[in-house]
Amino acid sequence: MHKRNILIDLPKPLEMHQDNRGLISDIFYNSNINHVAYIKTKPNMIRGNHYHKQTTQHILITKGSLEYWYKYINGKEDSNYVLLTEGDIVTTPPLEIHALKILENGNEFIVFSEGLRGGADYEKDTFRVPNIISGY
Repeated sequence: MHKRNILIDLPKPLEMHQDNRGLISDIFYNSNINHVAYIKTKPNMIRGNHYHKQTTQHILITKGSLEYWYKYINGKEDSNYVLLTEGDIVTTPPLEIHALKILENGNEFIVFSEGLRGGADYEKDTFRVPNIISGY
């Protein structure tokens, strides 16, 4: 799991441009994105509880917040989470179990996938697991 905020911390070669009209912030540059999906979720819902063997996903929060829970498939440690809010982007590498706990204000995000994820390939690299969110 890797987290950053596209409005605050941009690693090189990403750039941010701001003027009196507003802001343009790079999200990716020279990346191999195979699929992009917009997801809107009602308050207090759970998504995920799966992992991908080959696909890397990047989740960009555009509205609301969520708890991003994660655990490596063969890891001995308990699952952990980070709070994601508007502008945060988290990267999910292959073999990382991930689950999303949507908070009371609901949530909207965009998922950028490197690998199989869209259309007829939606479930080809998705492997479901029991809930990893503590207290559920």
